[in-house]
Amino acid sequence: MSQVARTTVDRETGVKVLASFAAASVLLYFFGAVIGWGEIIATLRKAKLEWLVVACLSSTLCLVIWAKSWDVIFGAVDVDIPLSALVPTYFAGTFADYVTPFGKAGGGPFIAYILSTDGRVSYQESLAGVVIADLLNMLPFFTFAGFGFVALFVQGSVPPRAEPLVGGLALLAFGIPVAVYLGWRHRQVVELLVVGLSRPIAARTSRVDVDSLKDRVDEFYDRLDRIAAHPKELAITLAYSYVGWLFFAAPLFLAGQTIGVHIDPALVLFIVPASTLAGVAPTPGGLGGVEVAIVGLLVALTTVNTATAAAIALVYRVASYWYVLGLSGIAALYEIYTH
Repeated sequence: MSQVARTTVDRETGVKVLASFAAASVLLYFFGAVIGWGEIIATLRKAKLEWLVVACLSSTLCLVIWAKSWDVIFGAVDVDIPLSALVPTYFAGTFADYVTPFGKAGGGPFIAYILSTDGRVSYQESLAGVVIADLLNMLPFFTFAGFGFVALFVQGSVPPRAEPLVGGLALLAFGIPVAVYLGWRHRQVVELLVVGLSRPIAARTSRVDVDSLKDRVDEFYDRLDRIAAHPKELAITLAYSYVGWLFFAAPLFLAGQTIGVHIDPALVLFIVPASTLAGVAPTPGGLGGVEVAIVGLLVALTTVNTATAAAIALVYRVASYWYVLGLSGIAALYEIYTH
């Protein structure tokens, strides 16, 4: 990476990090102020920190396993990138996701760029591999959400006042994969939408070329087709995705253990995907939105009080967000300075 490019990336990354911490300070203050910081802190004082350590380890294993899913995808198209190199790159991409508003908006392009800098893979091929892996990682998300949703209703664990909330979240959980599938099957429609949305921008700036953008969309789908032609590798990737999601969901159960509260695993399988949907809030890593969603769901679906639910949410976010943010931030600095 050139010195100018590195300086630009460093400046942009620094601004994002500072913005995320500033947003976190304000949002978390109001989050606690509404519930009552005194009660939350009193609950946290009883925490068994050994469970928090296990939760952090679970988050680490989750990311390593998902990095392995990338390894399988790239191997399917004869791109030889060692797993030891993919792991820090995946962590760096996670950092980009976690400091970027609207959740997963920032990581994919950043990762594709990093992987393409040493000439082993083109940007378009890299981005296609990343997108395929991310889409496969979403399938367990919806599977677990659906399983948890069904389990809650079968067990009769959903209070009447919470049925609209649970039903709405379930609708999103089933509706989003349908939209992704339609986007895959009707690529001409996607291309028309991309071109149509880009024309007003292209009319105002020379930096956007509609024909070039159309060619890039076609090329991107060609790369996806190339990867999709390897069903065995896709099945293996999906298996890693499911295992990774179990480790991704475990920190909420472990957060409950930290506070001395047992959370039904079926409930965990619903709450984690449901609260993750709040991660698309216009704050870095969904700060504020995820915490509020977890508290609301725990209070609605269990017998815990608001202060206890807030303590569980904060412990969960320490293991699944703040710890990962710090670890992945180190990986991002490593990737920036070595490429």
